[in-house]
Amino acid sequence: MNRNLTPTDSAATPDLFDANMPGTKQFTIGSGQENHWVYRIYVSWPQGEPPADGFPVIYVLDANSVIGTMIEAVRLQSGKQRGSGPSMAVVGIGYETDKAFSTERFTDYSLPMPVEELPPYSRGGEWPRQGGADAFLRFIEERLKPLIARMFPVNVREQAIFGHSLGGLFALHALFTRTDAFQTYIAGSPSIDWYKRLILDEERLWRTSLGNDKKLNARLLVTAGEMERDHPTRINDNAKELVERLKPHMDSGLHVEYREFEGENHISVLPVLISRAVRFFKEGLE
Repeated sequence: MNRNLTPTDSAATPDLFDANMPGTKQFTIGSGQENHWVYRIYVSWPQGEPPADGFPVIYVLDANSVIGTMIEAVRLQSGKQRGSGPSMAVVGIGYETDKAFSTERFTDYSLPMPVEELPPYSRGGEWPRQGGADAFLRFIEERLKPLIARMFPVNVREQAIFGHSLGGLFALHALFTRTDAFQTYIAGSPSIDWYKRLILDEERLWRTSLGNDKKLNARLLVTAGEMERDHPTRINDNAKELVERLKPHMDSGLHVEYREFEGENHISVLPVLISRAVRFFKEGLE
């Protein structure tokens, strides 16, 4: 990755700071939404001249916990070895905290499910505010992406989003409601069961829309860890059932895969999931 990260438009550039990772900078940006939150954004860009259409970009949720692993996976898979494929940029979306997972994610990634329909909050007390997924998607599409495109050479037709757990649910929500926002969607261990009524409604409406000769350009990877089979929210079953419902629509231009990682649980799965996510995105670019 490029150690001399230089934006293309200095007039549009926020203050960039070293992120203590090779070739990576960070900056902060306000949400521009009613929550008034501030996000910590990490950017890691390939070295060398960009392609004529700009570099592919993978947007990473929960960046506080996984950005280092993602950047290293991209760096190692973008070497000179045979089959490394095209280079890509990484944009991580995190929060102004040193914790691995911020409470704000429960708002940003969730659907507007009434709290009485949710299980007891695992951290005790009351659930954080629900239903911020649409506002968060607007932030990405209308505020963050245009800023990144002004700063760096971006290929707007080669972009991916990566999310795990509640972030995986958000990736599905983005696919079903703003299919053209990204071309590749990675939903690791998606929290379908908590919001099942709402996400299934979105899925049904989306699948109905595909019946009108709509041709997609979308790839979806849904994954789970083998040891999640016993999770009370049926993570693996829900993920596999979703993929089976979507497979008949592959003729519409949807490529969908399910992967289960042997011996991994809900958290230990992250490194192998990230490695597979990078390869999955690159396979769609080749």
